[in-house]
Amino acid sequence: MRKHDLEESYEQRPRRTRRARFDDEPEPTRGGRLTEAERVRLARLREDAYTETAIPDGADRWSTWGEAEQGPLPRPDWVITELAAVDTELGILKTGKEADVHLVRRNLPGTEGTVLAAKRYRSGEHRLFHRDAGYLEGRRMRRSREMRAMESRSSFGRNLIAEQWAVAEFGALSRLWSVGAPVPYPVQRDGTELLLEFLGEGETAAPRLAQVRPEPDQLRELWFQTSAMLELLASQGLAHGDLSAYNLLVHRERIMVIDLPQVVDIVANPGGLEFLARDVRNIATWFHSRGLPERLGGGRWVVVAVLLRGGPRARATGSVWGVPGHYHAGKHPTVETLPTIAPSSWEAG
Repeated sequence: MRKHDLEESYEQRPRRTRRARFDDEPEPTRGGRLTEAERVRLARLREDAYTETAIPDGADRWSTWGEAEQGPLPRPDWVITELAAVDTELGILKTGKEADVHLVRRNLPGTEGTVLAAKRYRSGEHRLFHRDAGYLEGRRMRRSREMRAMESRSSFGRNLIAEQWAVAEFGALSRLWSVGAPVPYPVQRDGTELLLEFLGEGETAAPRLAQVRPEPDQLRELWFQTSAMLELLASQGLAHGDLSAYNLLVHRERIMVIDLPQVVDIVANPGGLEFLARDVRNIATWFHSRGLPERLGGGRWVVVAVLLRGGPRARATGSVWGVPGHYHAGKHPTVETLPTIAPSSWEAG
């Protein structure tokens, strides 16, 4: 057969065209090959989009509570679990390189409901954590194919990483809230979206520590709360991994910790103790720059104190050295009852 005959027969073949979508049909939030969880989530959204039932109260979607991974027990009274509830978008709180945080109201039709923070991790095309290789040490996927995809940073691998950040943050928040840590209650995880307790008044978010200009007495109190929080994380074998005055909120005069996707297991991660030491140094330096006395907020001994009192040895005993009776599994203190008493050893200069 002649060459031009082959070309002619090829050109006559019908070409496959992509199925046209309606303008309002839900599309993937991430490009490249999707993870199984993302495919299930997208299929559910498309099914909802084709239903004829109008969503009441002008809401944007039905509650996703039934299909999501749910927060730890016992749940706070304000968590709405009814499947007839609806979610309404109220606006965006914060944009970031890895995720955006939106304000969402969940309510039963005709009721006021509750305001939540919806943290939505961005697609695989966006740059994820600039040092994600260090944070991922000690985290393993069950399938070697998925581990290879993550290591090669393929589009599928980046989607897996984005989903893993969401899984890691939800797991860390659930674990820490259960032992009484000052973190927002994790309501649910649906794919790469986390719904969290909103820390603020009305629809106004609580200020970041970096935005607060505390008086000397308040500065000292906030430092004691922060040091107790660091010890509690260490008692669970964890380090925040990226702690700064920008991911600590001051809610009703209490320190609250946010942004925990890069949480580090200080035992499984070879660099775990270095991450913990860096967290302590970073936040102690901020407090010292704001006027905290050197004997409280500065010096290498602060790092050593947290490592010793809250490290793996404290994890084995289930308590935080130097802060007895404040944090115990099964107790869920509110921000009003979170202790502000400093361990006596921190007073020594």
